Amino acid sequence: MSVPASLLPELEEVVQHGSAEKRAETLRRITSLFLDGAPSFNEDHVALFDDVIGCLIEEIEVKALAELARRLAPVPNAPAGVVVTLAKNDNIAVAGPVLKQAHIGDPDLKYIAETKSQAHLLALSTRLGISETLSEVLVRRGDGEVARSVATNRKARFSENAFTTLVKRAERDGVLAEKVGLRTDIPPRLFRQLLMQASEVVQKRLLAQAKPDTQAEIRRVLAKVTDEVAAKAAPRNYTAALAAVQALHKERKLSEADVAEYAKNGKYEETIAALATVSAVPVEVVDRLMNGERADPVLILARAAGFGWRTVREVMNSRPGPKPSRETIEAARENFERLTAATAQRVVRFWQVRQGSGE
Repeated sequence: MSVPASLLPELEEVVQHGSAEKRAETLRRITSLFLDGAPSFNEDHVALFDDVIGCLIEEIEVKALAELARRLAPVPNAPAGVVVTLAKNDNIAVAGPVLKQAHIGDPDLKYIAETKSQAHLLALSTRLGISETLSEVLVRRGDGEVARSVATNRKARFSENAFTTLVKRAERDGVLAEKVGLRTDIPPRLFRQLLMQASEVVQKRLLAQAKPDTQAEIRRVLAKVTDEVAAKAAPRNYTAALAAVQALHKERKLSEADVAEYAKNGKYEETIAALATVSAVPVEVVDRLMNGERADPVLILARAAGFGWRTVREVMNSRPGPKPSRETIEAARENFERLTAATAQRVVRFWQVRQGSGE
């Protein structure tokens, strides 16, 4: 099979000297010729059309390229070189149809996902049979709309790394949390983490939409989470931590570095005991302040003691429960910079005389 002889002179003339309009018209005719015979063409036939169409689209307007993409996208044996060229086009009207539907190798898909626009990523997120490699790029680089779209794609395959990224992003996106939570392939450990960090509203929606066996699993996990939260809320015993910290303080005065080190190493009781010792605030009061929802008490204690921001951040990260988000940390930093030592010390003097009573 070959391009009809009657077209060859015309094709040569168009490629060498044809106007944009003439090239577009010839492209339509060649494309129609391919589509008419595509079901019966072998690899050599398709390769010939790949070369011919590839020459024609080198200098052609976007409208004609978009039309070509729409026509070739659903064809199983569409010319591979042409398809990849269209898929890499910066204009989503051209790239979109083939990114959603056409056969494209994973290396090219990964390149596009790593370099092109969010519109390109959104088109990719709807493909059937998304590989683990591609999904990792989509959930890492895509915006909220892309993340939700790929999470809804039941044919997409996710690695554990991709699921971890989605669960992390779902901390601040209830819609995404619902979509990820309804996937049957999410690892149990990450499903449990997702439920722990989800709002009550999201938890209820997941229960309402889940299948009966999944509902039972959700209830089991939520019950376990409730028990763990209750255990964390139980009064802590600071006797041993206070004894160790105060012994060190007697030997040599506690420093900011000591507090930061306790916090960084996950020694929560010692962190509380050290803050109480340095600030002369009853340990019960410091414990209650640290377990509140707001970060302000940490900022006040640290500013009054003359600590720097790095220590504040370590102490915030040492508190029980999920780690504070980047937005929470940034807001705390701004508040800490505005807080004066004089104001902080006035508040601390008030806490010092509470003697463990209610605030």
